[in-house]
Amino acid sequence: MNVLEKISSDMSEFSKSEKKVAEVILANPQSAIHSSIATLAKLSNVSEPTVNRFCRRLDTKGYPDFKLHLAQSLANGTPYVNRHVDEFDGPAEYTNKIFESTMASLEVARQSIDIAMVNRVVDLLTQAKKISFFGLGASSSVAHDAVNKFFRFNVPVVYFEDILMQRMSCMNSTEGDVVIFISHTGRTKSLVDVAQIARANDAMVIGITSADTPLAKECNYVLSLEVPEDTDLYMPMASRIAQLTLIDVLATGFTLRRGNKFRENLKRLKDTLRSSRYVKDNL
Repeated sequence: MNVLEKISSDMSEFSKSEKKVAEVILANPQSAIHSSIATLAKLSNVSEPTVNRFCRRLDTKGYPDFKLHLAQSLANGTPYVNRHVDEFDGPAEYTNKIFESTMASLEVARQSIDIAMVNRVVDLLTQAKKISFFGLGASSSVAHDAVNKFFRFNVPVVYFEDILMQRMSCMNSTEGDVVIFISHTGRTKSLVDVAQIARANDAMVIGITSADTPLAKECNYVLSLEVPEDTDLYMPMASRIAQLTLIDVLATGFTLRRGNKFRENLKRLKDTLRSSRYVKDNL
């Protein structure tokens, strides 16, 4: 991970003063390369020792070494843009910022995904007697999308948005069932509790969540996505898009693993829906 990506992903771990330095750098990394430590400290409204401490937290030897790494990040075409939307931004500015930051975050997520883990989860899904997708808040829409995709695969699929229904469903789960929990933060207490119930009933528990979180610790397998996003302050944007993309990856892997005969069945299913749509030429 290059220095700009590391600053963005580690933002929640910085002290208040270090966050000020990070925000100034992320707002204009090109300017930071040409600034002295005194200038950067003044722009950040912090002391020079704070800037040095910030640089060492990023595994650099000090401010000169940090600027070298920063320059290398920019030279390598870092997929980073300033995601901060200012209150005076017009439609063009905030539209471009949201699209560009989402595309950059997807690239970071793609580089972080464990392909061997994707392959293992696809194996488990193709062998499952029943598949359940659970999430809360913004992640519930991702779980719902997953059901819409896996529903056509001729395997029992379960989705509940209500936490009590999730609990009862997991209490009735058995060996051979796969339960997938979706949560970017992995810190939602009620979802962690439900994961414990599923695992206690011998279901295979999979988490689409951040690594080393309370939810991840309750899962048999974890598909971790590194998406720089502060969901404590802002509504989830890029993390939700990354989760939806990962669901597409799993659905595609499931389809390919089942073979040609299975894909022919999917084609026949799609053909039955053709009569429900207007023909393009008639519009």
